[in-house]
Amino acid sequence: MFEMCLKVAACAAIASLALGSAVAADQVTVVSLGGAFQAAQRKAYFEPFSKDSGIKVIEDEYNGEISKIRAMVEAKSVSWDVVTTSALWTIEMCNQGIVEKIDWAKLGLDRSSFIGAEQYDCGVPDAVSATVLAYDRDKLPNGPKIIADLFDTQKFPGKRGLYKGPDVNLEWALIADGVAIGDVHKVLSTPEGVDRAFRKLDTIKKDVIWWSSGAQPVQLLADGQVIMTAAYNGRIYDAVKNSGKHFEIVWDAHTWSPTVWTIPKGTPRRDEAYKFIAFAASPRAQANLTLHIPYSPTNKEAMTFVDPAIVSQLPTAPEHVARSVIYDTKFKVEKGDELRQRFNAWLAK
Repeated sequence: MFEMCLKVAACAAIASLALGSAVAADQVTVVSLGGAFQAAQRKAYFEPFSKDSGIKVIEDEYNGEISKIRAMVEAKSVSWDVVTTSALWTIEMCNQGIVEKIDWAKLGLDRSSFIGAEQYDCGVPDAVSATVLAYDRDKLPNGPKIIADLFDTQKFPGKRGLYKGPDVNLEWALIADGVAIGDVHKVLSTPEGVDRAFRKLDTIKKDVIWWSSGAQPVQLLADGQVIMTAAYNGRIYDAVKNSGKHFEIVWDAHTWSPTVWTIPKGTPRRDEAYKFIAFAASPRAQANLTLHIPYSPTNKEAMTFVDPAIVSQLPTAPEHVARSVIYDTKFKVEKGDELRQRFNAWLAK
């Protein structure tokens, strides 16, 4: 009798494990960056994918730090299956071997159809967002028109909000100092160009409030702590659409770059991860994202399905492209650490 109970218990345990595995296979954990962007992804990707596939999407969010992913992979305890990350971190993680190399055949998608996909062995480009200059027209009726106005403290006295890092700031400083947009990274790759950028930043350093998360510049504007600020275009759009703010975007020298889907190495749900990315990267899904946040599709075929009324609000709209700064991933990989160290030293002075 006792022996039979043991056998029954063992069988029950095995059945329970098998059932647990089956349940686990019907879900996928997708990690993104929170805020308006993740809310838009939920509507355009997560919910439709679950409905279409029967695979439940478990959401999580993080601040973009790759240390969490590295720790999971090294501990062989990976609980994140798909992660939204930046262009730069995609390459960094790929070089460190902590994310999967993408099998485009398994995705069933044409790599050449995606903007910038040739730069990423370990990622699938998702959406193009932009860092823009923004202001509140209720507080500043005759607001800035060009990026040089950010540096004009006589015409526009008051505090400015800027991201606490070298990205965008150095490019904007050079453009405001007369460097052509197309030449900005060429100039910034020289010691003289870096010195020139920091000299320009010196002119507004005492007037800057530094921010580090995407929600902060919107709050700074709303509270009147700054008269203008660098911000993510999606956050500004969300504040206007859903909070009734009268914020304006200055479409000059806006810097755009894609977010990228990656798969942490060692996920037990690799197949589900591929199914999710294939869905999210499809033309219709990427077009649907623009209904919820004005981020440009990276799948070129998606533009066929984008509402014409939305196109003008996208960072890659024809009327905006000529005055945009395209994120140079190669430049950031080669010069990023050096410029961050220089920026931190400058900020501490």
